[in-house]
Amino acid sequence: MKIRLNKAIAQMGICSRRKADELIAIGHVCVNGKVVRDMGTKVEEGVDKITIDNGYREIIEKTLKTARHVYIVLNKPVDYICSTASRQGETVIDLITPDNFYKTTTDEVKNKLKDVRLYPVGRLDKDSEGLVLLTNDGGLTNTLTHPRYEHTKVYELSIPKPLDQKTQKVLEAGMSIGRGEHVEGIDIKKTFNKGRQTIVTIVLREGKNRQIRKMFGILGYHVQSLRRVSMGKITLGTIPVGKWKFVKRSDIV
Repeated sequence: MKIRLNKAIAQMGICSRRKADELIAIGHVCVNGKVVRDMGTKVEEGVDKITIDNGYREIIEKTLKTARHVYIVLNKPVDYICSTASRQGETVIDLITPDNFYKTTTDEVKNKLKDVRLYPVGRLDKDSEGLVLLTNDGGLTNTLTHPRYEHTKVYELSIPKPLDQKTQKVLEAGMSIGRGEHVEGIDIKKTFNKGRQTIVTIVLREGKNRQIRKMFGILGYHVQSLRRVSMGKITLGTIPVGKWKFVKRSDIV
């Protein structure tokens, strides 16, 4: 049975369908040795050979097959980037090692990681911490990142002064964050004072680049720290910073 090329790449655990379309469009995908730029191309399982240059001088050659899907939740520390390439610094992929497993490392853990190409679902800023989901399941990645599915994300952030009601109404109504870009409102679940800081818990449905920091910054509130605590059904729980654990697909969606 033939399937679309982007779906095949996602099933191979290389990237999401959306990213696969980008790679196809710029000529980084070959089928049976020939460059393919048509995103409507279909390939046959077990027959066609897909070669991918991901732009970082790394060639991945795999025969089309259904991947062994792995799902991981990581408590990302500050200063790590959500990328599979380390050209701009240490990445979340660097943290997925047996030594950083949340519980005692076993041979089973090592075997699950063997020959699995993971990538982060969505992004979390370098200067933010908290929940990051990693997988090789391109279908799930598309479900969680496509705007039409509207999976919510919950964040906790700290600001240096109380949040007044006028500002809260603007944040909840939506606003412009510059250069003609408008974002939807966020839900503010609770606020409480902690010493000289105010801790705010919010629910976000969009997730544009640095959206939270931009929204608060424009309104005069410097975000001192930002931590993602849940994404869809999955929550961070008690995973220590820098540690990770396996989860099931049913725990996520």
